[in-house]
Amino acid sequence: MAVPEYVARIRKLVGHELLWLPSVSAVVCNDAGELLLGQRADDGRWSVVSGLVEPDEQPAEALVREVLEETGVRVAPERVSSVLAQPHTYPNGDQCQFLNIGFRCRLVDGVARVNDDESLAVGWFAPDRLPPLDEHARTTITHALAPATAASWFAPDSSVFSWSAPA
Repeated sequence: MAVPEYVARIRKLVGHELLWLPSVSAVVCNDAGELLLGQRADDGRWSVVSGLVEPDEQPAEALVREVLEETGVRVAPERVSSVLAQPHTYPNGDQCQFLNIGFRCRLVDGVARVNDDESLAVGWFAPDRLPPLDEHARTTITHALAPATAASWFAPDSSVFSWSAPA
């Protein structure tokens, strides 16, 4: 897994200590209603395509870049569907907390394929036939497939709050 150069520089200073990092996740839908998933090379689990927002990069730009880098597919973000904090500890002990912005996206073009060393496999899955997913992927997909008039977030006490636009 490629560690961005700026993160590698910070890790030299702080070791395995907790880093707060901006990240993005894509819930990509094709015309058949299938979802694009990648099987992660670091832990072998299937998940939504995700990645870090790099310095001087807008979140939507990072999202389009990450999906293209990891899957060879071009996407267009349609809307922000979730904003969640996600803690993670890597096998080497590096700790981070991602501030993850989830986007619902549509396929523009391309054929899904493993395009870098971050994925073991990529593929399209019907929403009712998804492989086992981690909590982050399930939550991100749930929010992205919800009506565009709804928003959800986690409160400090871990309760889930929702909002819906008036009819």
